[in-house]
Amino acid sequence: MKPWARKAKAAAAVQPGGPPPGDAPRDRSLVTPEGVDLRLRLGDGGERATALMIDLAIMLGVLIAFTLLTLLAFVGSQGKGGEVIATVWMLVFFVLRNLYFILFELTPGAATPGKRAMGLRVAARNGGRLTADAIFARNAMREIELYLPMGFLIVNGGQVGAWISLAGLAWCGVFLLFPLFNRDRLRVGDLVAGTWVVKAPTRKLVPDLVQSSRPSHGRFAFTQAHLDAYGVKELHVLEDVLRRYETKTVALVAARIRLKIGWKASPDESDGDFLAAYYAGLRGRLESRLLLGKRRKDKHDKT
Repeated sequence: MKPWARKAKAAAAVQPGGPPPGDAPRDRSLVTPEGVDLRLRLGDGGERATALMIDLAIMLGVLIAFTLLTLLAFVGSQGKGGEVIATVWMLVFFVLRNLYFILFELTPGAATPGKRAMGLRVAARNGGRLTADAIFARNAMREIELYLPMGFLIVNGGQVGAWISLAGLAWCGVFLLFPLFNRDRLRVGDLVAGTWVVKAPTRKLVPDLVQSSRPSHGRFAFTQAHLDAYGVKELHVLEDVLRRYETKTVALVAARIRLKIGWKASPDESDGDFLAAYYAGLRGRLESRLLLGKRRKDKHDKT
């Protein structure tokens, strides 16, 4: 770990009003690849189970409603086109079963409606951006963990012996209870994908961050060279820092940016105002470059 990354972690650890390391069993200290310490709280078993039940209820409700529509369509067609109606029903069932979780977790909030209701979201355990590959991997494992054994028992429940039924229930139980027996409350899909489910912090919307920086932005005349020092990746990290607004972390990040761009702070310049103004300037610069077809991935991208 780089020296400034260790300083970021130490600064967050002594943040007044913030939870110290080990403050609660669910608290985790996560240092991003940029060296910013982001303190997280894991979702507990009850919250995750409730979120899953909400999602399953939504899926079941949609499936029941669509089943009624297909029955009405079948009756309305006087029994004609039954194969087409059945095919459409199977397609909707497939989408609900396989794509419901994936599509919702691919959104910026990285959460299904059930997770949103419980204040949860999926995050990468390495502190980086949550990738589509990780989302596909964690949800593909649900087929093995739950759908296949439960489907087998439901469809063939009357045709298998008691021992096979018991083995199927034990299989489901192992996977369902797996999060209760590891420190980070990970299901097997999380282990495979390198993810975990965390509490989503209460945050200001991104437009609010830009709006809040406008009163002081006039004091900060950033040049093109100042703003070209960082890219999209750093913009996301800076956004997280401003949303959480831990004083020690804000001071450390502001010092790092000032050193990087060669900025001399005035005596009355606060770290928060500086970061908010730099965030607004960097975001505006990146958006203008994007309009011209240029996208700088991070500070190491020289294109």
